[in-house]
Amino acid sequence: MREPVELRRKRILAVVHARGAVKVSALASELDVSAVTLRRDVEELARTGMLRRGHGVVRPAGDVGPPESVPAARNGEPAGDGAAIALVVPERHSYLYETLHGARTALEEAGARIALHIAPQAAGAERPQVERALAAGVRGLLIAPRWRAVAGEEADYGWLAEVGVPTVLMERRPRPGSALHALDSVCSDHWYGIHLAVDHLISLGHRRLVLAARNDSPTARSIRAAFAEIAAARPEVEDWAVVLSSPNAGPGEPGTQEAVPDLPALVRERGMTGAVMHGDEDALMLVQRLTESGIRVPRDCSVVAYDDVVAALGSTALTAVAPPRAEIGRAAAELLLHRLDRPAGTTGPVRRVELLPALAVRGSTTVSRHPEC
Repeated sequence: MREPVELRRKRILAVVHARGAVKVSALASELDVSAVTLRRDVEELARTGMLRRGHGVVRPAGDVGPPESVPAARNGEPAGDGAAIALVVPERHSYLYETLHGARTALEEAGARIALHIAPQAAGAERPQVERALAAGVRGLLIAPRWRAVAGEEADYGWLAEVGVPTVLMERRPRPGSALHALDSVCSDHWYGIHLAVDHLISLGHRRLVLAARNDSPTARSIRAAFAEIAAARPEVEDWAVVLSSPNAGPGEPGTQEAVPDLPALVRERGMTGAVMHGDEDALMLVQRLTESGIRVPRDCSVVAYDDVVAALGSTALTAVAPPRAEIGRAAAELLLHRLDRPAGTTGPVRRVELLPALAVRGSTTVSRHPEC
Protein backbone atom coordinates (compact mmCIF):
# COMPACT_ATOMS: atom_id res chain seq x y z
CA MET A 1 0.00 0.00 0.00
CA ARG A 2 1.30 3.44 -0.89
CA GLU A 3 1.96 5.50 2.23
CA PRO A 4 -0.56 8.35 2.67
CA VAL A 5 0.94 11.84 2.40
CA GLU A 6 -0.39 12.82 5.83
CA LEU A 7 1.20 9.78 7.44
CA ARG A 8 4.55 10.36 5.73
CA ARG A 9 4.63 13.98 6.86
CA LYS A 10 3.88 12.93 10.41
CA ARG A 11 6.94 10.67 10.25
CA ILE A 12 9.04 13.56 8.98
CA LEU A 13 7.85 15.85 11.78
CA ALA A 14 8.47 13.18 14.41
CA VAL A 15 12.08 12.63 13.35
CA VAL A 16 12.85 16.34 13.01
CA HIS A 17 11.33 17.14 16.38
CA ALA A 18 13.28 14.29 17.98
CA ARG A 19 16.59 15.21 16.31
CA GLY A 20 16.30 19.00 16.51
CA ALA A 21 18.20 19.55 13.25
CA VAL A 22 18.83 17.18 10.37
CA LYS A 23 20.09 17.34 6.80
CA VAL A 24 17.37 16.87 4.19
CA SER A 25 19.45 14.27 2.33
CA ALA A 26 20.00 12.25 5.52
CA LEU A 27 16.31 12.49 6.38
CA ALA A 28 15.29 11.10 3.00
CA SER A 29 17.64 8.14 3.40
CA GLU A 30 16.62 7.50 6.99
CA LEU A 31 12.90 7.45 6.23
CA ASP A 32 13.30 5.54 2.93
CA VAL A 33 11.66 8.38 0.96
CA SER A 34 12.86 9.68 -2.40
CA ALA A 35 14.75 12.98 -2.27
CA VAL A 36 12.18 14.63 -4.55
CA THR A 37 9.26 13.54 -2.38
CA LEU A 38 11.08 14.51 0.80
CA ARG A 39 11.86 18.01 -0.48
CA ARG A 40 8.26 18.50 -1.57
CA ASP A 41 7.01 17.45 1.87
CA VAL A 42 9.53 19.67 3.66
CA GLU A 43 8.58 22.67 1.52
CA GLU A 44 4.90 22.19 2.34
CA LEU A 45 5.57 21.68 6.05
CA ALA A 46 7.74 24.80 6.05
CA ARG A 47 5.07 26.77 4.16
CA THR A 48 2.50 25.93 6.83
CA GLY A 49 4.88 26.87 9.62
CA MET A 50 5.44 23.37 10.96
CA LEU A 51 9.16 23.26 10.09
CA ARG A 52 12.03 25.65 9.36
CA ARG A 53 14.44 24.92 6.51
CA GLY A 54 17.51 26.43 4.91
CA HIS A 55 20.66 25.34 3.04
CA GLY A 56 19.74 21.66 3.03
CA VAL A 57 18.86 21.53 6.73
CA VAL A 58 15.47 21.26 8.37
CA ARG A 59 14.64 22.19 11.98
CA PRO A 60 11.55 22.29 14.23
CA ALA A 61 9.44 25.42 13.78
CA GLY A 62 10.27 26.70 17.25
CA ASP A 63 14.03 26.30 16.85
CA VAL A 64 15.54 29.78 16.53
CA GLY A 65 19.12 28.58 15.97
CA PRO A 66 20.73 29.22 12.58
CA PRO A 67 19.30 26.69 10.11
CA GLU A 68 22.66 26.42 8.33
CA SER A 69 24.40 24.76 11.26
CA VAL A 70 23.92 21.11 12.15
CA PRO A 71 25.53 19.69 15.30
CA ALA A 72 28.46 17.44 14.50
CA ALA A 73 27.46 13.78 14.69
CA ARG A 74 29.18 10.80 16.22
CA ASN A 75 27.97 7.34 15.17
CA GLY A 76 24.82 8.95 13.82
CA GLU A 77 24.07 10.76 17.09
CA PRO A 78 23.85 14.50 17.70
CA ALA A 79 26.82 16.07 19.45
CA GLY A 80 26.60 18.06 22.64
CA ASP A 81 27.82 18.28 26.21
CA GLY A 82 26.85 15.53 28.60
CA ALA A 83 25.64 11.99 27.98
CA ALA A 84 22.52 11.66 25.88
CA ILE A 85 19.34 9.69 26.41
CA ALA A 86 18.80 7.18 23.62
CA LEU A 87 15.41 6.75 21.96
CA VAL A 88 15.04 3.57 19.91
CA VAL A 89 11.97 3.11 17.70
CA PRO A 90 11.23 1.02 14.59
CA GLU A 91 11.25 2.62 11.15
CA ARG A 92 8.01 3.30 9.28
CA HIS A 93 5.86 3.15 12.41
CA SER A 94 3.71 6.29 12.57
CA TYR A 95 1.98 5.20 15.78
CA LEU A 96 5.25 4.99 17.70
CA TYR A 97 6.65 8.12 16.04
CA GLU A 98 3.92 10.11 17.79
CA THR A 99 5.00 8.43 21.03
CA LEU A 100 8.54 9.48 20.19
CA HIS A 101 7.43 13.10 19.75
CA GLY A 102 5.86 13.08 23.23
CA ALA A 103 9.06 11.72 24.75
CA ARG A 104 11.20 14.25 22.92
CA THR A 105 9.10 17.16 24.20
CA ALA A 106 9.47 16.06 27.82
CA LEU A 107 13.21 15.46 27.48
CA GLU A 108 13.81 18.85 25.86
CA GLU A 109 11.85 20.60 28.61
CA ALA A 110 14.20 18.93 31.10
CA GLY A 111 17.26 20.02 29.13
CA ALA A 112 18.26 16.46 28.21
CA ARG A 113 20.22 15.67 25.05
CA ILE A 114 18.61 13.10 22.74
CA ALA A 115 20.18 10.42 20.55
CA LEU A 116 17.60 8.98 18.15
CA HIS A 117 18.09 5.46 16.74
CA ILE A 118 15.67 4.02 14.17
CA ALA A 119 15.67 0.22 13.92
CA PRO A 120 15.15 -1.38 10.48
CA GLN A 121 12.24 -3.72 9.80
CA ALA A 122 14.06 -6.94 10.68
CA ALA A 123 13.97 -9.36 13.59
CA GLY A 124 16.43 -8.37 16.30
CA ALA A 125 17.15 -4.99 14.71
CA GLU A 126 16.91 -3.11 18.01
CA ARG A 127 19.90 -4.80 19.65
CA PRO A 128 22.60 -3.31 17.36
CA GLN A 129 21.02 0.12 17.78
CA VAL A 130 21.08 -0.18 21.56
CA GLU A 131 24.66 -1.47 21.54
CA ARG A 132 25.68 1.49 19.38
CA ALA A 133 24.01 3.88 21.80
CA LEU A 134 25.66 2.26 24.81
CA ALA A 135 29.06 2.44 23.12
CA ALA A 136 28.50 6.18 22.67
CA GLY A 137 27.93 6.53 26.42
CA VAL A 138 24.20 7.19 26.74
CA ARG A 139 22.95 7.45 30.31
CA GLY A 140 19.42 6.16 29.78
CA LEU A 141 17.25 4.33 27.26
CA LEU A 142 13.68 4.77 26.02
CA ILE A 143 12.75 1.93 23.68
CA ALA A 144 9.73 0.65 21.78
CA PRO A 145 10.77 -2.61 20.08
CA ARG A 146 8.75 -3.74 17.06
CA TRP A 147 8.33 -7.32 18.36
CA ARG A 148 6.34 -8.66 15.40
CA ALA A 149 6.08 -12.14 16.93
CA VAL A 150 6.13 -13.58 20.43
CA ALA A 151 9.30 -15.57 19.72
CA GLY A 152 11.15 -12.44 18.63
CA GLU A 153 9.93 -10.61 21.70
CA GLU A 154 11.13 -13.29 24.08
CA ALA A 155 14.48 -13.49 22.29
CA ASP A 156 15.12 -9.85 23.29
CA TYR A 157 14.29 -10.28 26.95
CA GLY A 158 17.72 -11.48 28.09
CA TRP A 159 19.99 -8.85 26.55
CA LEU A 160 17.53 -5.98 27.12
CA ALA A 161 17.39 -6.80 30.83
CA GLU A 162 21.18 -6.40 31.01
CA VAL A 163 21.79 -3.10 29.19
CA GLY A 164 23.27 -1.53 32.31
CA VAL A 165 21.55 1.88 32.13
CA PRO A 166 18.08 2.92 33.35
CA THR A 167 15.56 1.78 30.74
CA VAL A 168 11.85 2.41 30.15
CA LEU A 169 9.71 0.49 27.67
CA MET A 170 7.26 2.61 25.67
CA GLU A 171 3.92 1.07 24.64
CA ARG A 172 5.23 -2.39 25.48
CA ARG A 173 4.30 -4.72 28.36
CA PRO A 174 6.50 -7.85 28.62
CA ARG A 175 5.16 -11.29 29.44
CA PRO A 176 4.52 -11.69 33.22
CA GLY A 177 7.35 -13.50 34.93
CA SER A 178 9.83 -12.76 32.15
CA ALA A 179 13.25 -11.17 32.56
CA LEU A 180 11.67 -7.80 31.70
CA HIS A 181 8.70 -8.06 34.04
CA ALA A 182 10.48 -5.83 36.55
CA LEU A 183 11.43 -3.15 34.00
CA ASP A 184 9.81 0.29 34.08
CA SER A 185 7.17 0.60 31.36
CA VAL A 186 4.43 2.92 30.14
CA CYS A 187 1.70 1.74 27.78
CA SER A 188 -1.93 2.14 26.77
CA ASP A 189 -4.63 0.04 28.42
CA HIS A 190 -5.70 -1.69 25.21
CA TRP A 191 -8.25 -3.85 27.05
CA TYR A 192 -10.06 -0.64 27.95
CA GLY A 193 -9.77 0.60 24.38
CA ILE A 194 -11.49 -2.51 23.05
CA HIS A 195 -14.08 -2.20 25.82
CA LEU A 196 -14.88 1.30 24.55
CA ALA A 197 -15.28 0.04 20.97
CA VAL A 198 -17.44 -2.96 21.84
CA ASP A 199 -19.56 -1.03 24.33
CA HIS A 200 -20.18 1.69 21.74
CA LEU A 201 -21.36 -0.83 19.16
CA ILE A 202 -23.55 -2.65 21.68
CA SER A 203 -25.11 0.66 22.76
CA LEU A 204 -26.15 1.17 19.12
CA GLY A 205 -27.91 -2.19 19.03
CA HIS A 206 -25.22 -4.28 17.33
CA ARG A 207 -25.24 -7.89 18.46
CA ARG A 208 -23.00 -9.64 15.91
CA LEU A 209 -19.46 -8.31 15.90
CA VAL A 210 -16.20 -9.01 14.12
CA LEU A 211 -12.67 -7.88 14.89
CA ALA A 212 -10.44 -7.58 11.82
CA ALA A 213 -7.02 -7.00 13.33
CA ARG A 214 -3.33 -7.22 12.76
CA ASN A 215 -1.27 -9.87 14.55
CA ASP A 216 2.24 -8.47 14.22
CA SER A 217 2.87 -6.44 17.38
CA PRO A 218 2.29 -6.59 21.14
CA THR A 219 -0.50 -4.04 20.70
CA ALA A 220 -2.21 -6.20 18.07
CA ARG A 221 -1.97 -9.31 20.24
CA SER A 222 -3.39 -7.43 23.23
CA ILE A 223 -6.29 -6.15 21.12
CA ARG A 224 -7.15 -9.63 19.81
CA ALA A 225 -7.06 -11.17 23.28
CA ALA A 226 -9.15 -8.34 24.76
CA PHE A 227 -11.81 -8.56 22.06
CA ALA A 228 -12.21 -12.32 22.52
CA GLU A 229 -12.51 -11.92 26.28
CA ILE A 230 -14.95 -9.01 26.17
CA ALA A 231 -17.15 -10.36 23.38
CA ALA A 232 -17.45 -13.73 25.09
CA ALA A 233 -18.36 -12.09 28.40
CA ARG A 234 -21.03 -9.68 27.12
CA PRO A 235 -24.44 -11.41 27.09
CA GLU A 236 -25.70 -8.96 24.46
CA VAL A 237 -23.24 -10.31 21.89
CA GLU A 238 -24.87 -13.19 19.98
CA ASP A 239 -21.99 -13.97 17.62
CA TRP A 240 -18.42 -12.77 17.20
CA ALA A 241 -15.25 -13.55 15.30
CA VAL A 242 -11.59 -12.51 15.16
CA VAL A 243 -9.91 -12.46 11.75
CA LEU A 244 -6.71 -11.12 10.21
CA SER A 245 -7.09 -7.67 8.66
CA SER A 246 -4.71 -8.06 5.70
CA PRO A 247 -2.25 -10.56 4.18
CA ASN A 248 0.78 -8.68 5.55
CA ALA A 249 -0.61 -8.19 9.04
CA GLY A 250 0.64 -11.45 10.58
CA PRO A 251 3.90 -12.26 12.37
CA GLY A 252 5.36 -13.95 9.30
CA GLU A 253 7.12 -16.77 11.14
CA PRO A 254 7.18 -20.29 9.63
CA GLY A 255 4.03 -22.15 10.50
CA THR A 256 2.23 -19.11 11.86
CA GLN A 257 0.59 -17.75 8.72
CA GLU A 258 -3.07 -16.99 9.33
CA ALA A 259 -5.64 -17.14 6.55
CA VAL A 260 -7.19 -13.82 5.55
CA PRO A 261 -10.94 -14.31 5.07
CA ASP A 262 -13.21 -12.54 2.63
CA LEU A 263 -14.55 -9.99 5.11
CA PRO A 264 -17.61 -8.93 3.05
CA ALA A 265 -18.59 -12.61 2.67
CA LEU A 266 -18.13 -13.19 6.42
CA VAL A 267 -20.24 -10.14 7.26
CA ARG A 268 -23.05 -11.40 5.02
CA GLU A 269 -22.93 -15.07 6.01
CA ARG A 270 -22.99 -14.40 9.75
CA GLY A 271 -25.10 -11.24 9.74
CA MET A 272 -22.39 -9.09 11.31
CA THR A 273 -23.51 -5.48 11.76
CA GLY A 274 -20.54 -4.13 13.76
CA ALA A 275 -16.81 -4.32 13.12
CA VAL A 276 -13.68 -3.22 14.98
CA MET A 277 -10.62 -2.85 12.75
CA HIS A 278 -6.94 -2.53 13.68
CA GLY A 279 -5.03 -0.56 12.46
CA ASP A 280 -6.23 2.58 10.73
CA GLU A 281 -4.78 2.00 7.26
CA ASP A 282 -6.16 -1.54 7.14
CA ALA A 283 -9.50 -0.19 8.36
CA LEU A 284 -9.71 2.35 5.54
CA MET A 285 -8.95 -0.33 2.96
CA LEU A 286 -11.42 -2.79 4.49
CA VAL A 287 -14.16 -0.15 4.44
CA GLN A 288 -13.46 0.29 0.73
CA ARG A 289 -13.80 -3.47 0.22
CA LEU A 290 -17.09 -3.53 2.10
CA THR A 291 -18.42 -0.64 0.05
CA GLU A 292 -17.32 -2.18 -3.25
CA SER A 293 -19.14 -5.39 -2.33
CA GLY A 294 -22.37 -3.52 -1.64
CA ILE A 295 -22.12 -3.37 2.16
CA ARG A 296 -22.68 0.26 3.14
CA VAL A 297 -20.84 1.82 6.08
CA PRO A 298 -22.43 2.63 8.47
CA ARG A 299 -25.95 1.76 7.19
CA ASP A 300 -25.27 -1.98 6.86
CA CYS A 301 -22.18 -2.32 9.04
CA SER A 302 -20.86 0.12 11.63
CA VAL A 303 -17.07 0.34 11.88
CA VAL A 304 -14.75 1.37 14.72
CA ALA A 305 -11.06 1.73 13.84
CA TYR A 306 -8.31 1.24 16.40
CA ASP A 307 -5.32 3.65 16.51
CA ASP A 308 -6.80 6.95 15.19
CA VAL A 309 -3.70 7.95 13.24
CA VAL A 310 -5.43 8.43 9.86
CA ALA A 311 -8.95 7.20 10.67
CA ALA A 312 -10.49 10.65 10.24
CA LEU A 313 -9.10 11.04 6.71
CA GLY A 314 -11.30 8.49 4.93
CA SER A 315 -14.19 9.42 2.63
CA THR A 316 -16.26 8.29 5.60
CA ALA A 317 -14.50 9.53 8.72
CA LEU A 318 -14.08 6.52 10.98
CA THR A 319 -15.14 6.35 14.59
CA ALA A 320 -11.91 5.32 16.32
CA VAL A 321 -10.30 4.30 19.57
CA ALA A 322 -7.45 6.74 20.19
CA PRO A 323 -4.64 5.53 22.45
CA PRO A 324 -2.79 8.45 24.08
CA ARG A 325 0.30 8.10 21.88
CA ALA A 326 2.11 11.36 22.67
CA GLU A 327 1.20 11.11 26.36
CA ILE A 328 2.72 7.61 26.48
CA GLY A 329 6.03 9.03 25.29
CA ARG A 330 5.90 11.96 27.69
CA ALA A 331 5.11 9.72 30.66
CA ALA A 332 7.90 7.31 29.69
CA ALA A 333 10.42 10.16 29.44
CA GLU A 334 9.32 11.59 32.79
CA LEU A 335 9.63 8.15 34.37
CA LEU A 336 13.16 7.75 32.99
CA LEU A 337 14.15 11.23 34.20
CA HIS A 338 12.81 10.37 37.64
CA ARG A 339 14.93 7.21 37.62
CA LEU A 340 18.05 9.14 36.53
CA ASP A 341 17.53 11.77 39.24
CA ARG A 342 17.72 9.21 42.04
CA PRO A 343 20.89 9.24 44.14
CA ALA A 344 23.65 6.93 42.94
CA GLY A 345 23.32 3.39 44.25
CA THR A 346 19.56 3.60 44.82
CA THR A 347 16.84 2.10 42.66
CA GLY A 348 13.37 2.54 44.09
CA PRO A 349 10.27 0.59 43.07
CA VAL A 350 9.64 -0.44 39.49
CA ARG A 351 6.76 1.47 37.93
CA ARG A 352 4.30 0.12 35.38
CA VAL A 353 2.07 2.90 34.09
CA GLU A 354 -1.09 2.46 32.01
CA LEU A 355 -2.94 5.30 30.29
CA LEU A 356 -6.51 4.96 29.05
CA PRO A 357 -7.48 5.40 25.38
CA ALA A 358 -10.46 7.53 24.35
CA LEU A 359 -13.20 7.03 21.75
CA ALA A 360 -13.66 9.56 18.94
CA VAL A 361 -17.17 9.11 17.49
CA ARG A 362 -17.47 10.03 13.80
CA GLY A 363 -19.54 9.01 10.81
CA SER A 364 -18.84 5.29 10.52
CA THR A 365 -21.14 4.09 13.32
CA THR A 366 -24.89 4.33 13.64
CA VAL A 367 -27.84 2.57 15.23
CA SER A 368 -28.29 -0.99 13.98
CA ARG A 369 -31.23 -1.57 11.64
CA HIS A 370 -31.50 -5.12 12.98
CA PRO A 371 -31.00 -4.93 16.76
CA GLU A 372 -32.80 -8.25 17.18
CA CYS A 373 -30.23 -10.10 15.05
